[in-house]
Amino acid sequence: MEKYISLAHGDGGERSHRLIRDVFIEAFGDSNASLFDAAAITMSSHKIAVTTDSFVIKPIFFPGGSIGKLAVAGTVNDLAVSGAKPAFLTCGFVIEEGFPISDLKQIVSDMANEAKKTGVSIVAGDTKVVERGSADGVFINTTGIGIYEPGMGCSLQFEEGDAIIVSGTIGDHGVAVIGARGDLGVTVPIQSDCASLNIMLEEVLRETNGVRIMRDPTRGGLATTIVEIAEDFHLTMKLNESSLPIKSEVHGVCDLLGFDPLYLANEGKAIIIVANQEKDKVLEILRKCPEGRDAVVIGSVIAKGKGQLLLETPLGSKRLLTRLSGTMFPRIC
Repeated sequence: MEKYISLAHGDGGERSHRLIRDVFIEAFGDSNASLFDAAAITMSSHKIAVTTDSFVIKPIFFPGGSIGKLAVAGTVNDLAVSGAKPAFLTCGFVIEEGFPISDLKQIVSDMANEAKKTGVSIVAGDTKVVERGSADGVFINTTGIGIYEPGMGCSLQFEEGDAIIVSGTIGDHGVAVIGARGDLGVTVPIQSDCASLNIMLEEVLRETNGVRIMRDPTRGGLATTIVEIAEDFHLTMKLNESSLPIKSEVHGVCDLLGFDPLYLANEGKAIIIVANQEKDKVLEILRKCPEGRDAVVIGSVIAKGKGQLLLETPLGSKRLLTRLSGTMFPRIC
């Protein structure tokens, strides 16, 4: 086990996985709960979902959003992909001495506006101020609480032939933040996909049957998220490279900087694994929403019993995909 924390431990890849396994699960237990974006808890006759997240993005304002919008949308999405209806949020702020109050007001306004869109209430919070140079502006921690409605949720019952759907183009958030930083000499005319998906995903669950699992591919990107699903549920899955929805601007930046769009962060996309016979209905629902207009089937479950993810190229060759290894771009969310 490594002796010190590195930035790579925060990128959602292999080192993050080992850190969670060897430190947090080792101490807190309940490895099954770590498989999902929110924990399901039964209290009396009610089943609720609870999630928590921290946001340390740099810069705090970026094309298409801010740390405030991201904090609400990211927490809401963790609840939504778990099959719960988001209801309440709390937020804690760690603010650096000297941070402009005008920027703080804008961040809080962005949070309030996004919460109103999603129908959640921000019900509690906390504020701490630290010495100049200790927090890089502002950090935000959130806790989200959602409610499981009867008949809603994901089955986790996978079958060969299940379709893998992504709700839109991948890598937009990562590239937008790269451009906003300006330290790599790259200017990109693209906005982050930062958005709350709960209303769209609620309709998917309400109007279809056969949803196996949903996840939001944030840190570590699309590939890392699907690798985790494959390993956790002992599935062999295949992605079709020619089906992956990637904007030309994202391709261009990745070619220039040597990044792989499969591992870039997203903040407004969902992965949905669904019974093959339901895929067209799911796509129809997604494409009616602005956040899902580019939804597409990108692969399938091809076998059970072995946890691995394969990428099939247009020439028909296959290569094994793994979790993100090392640091691609830190402080992305």
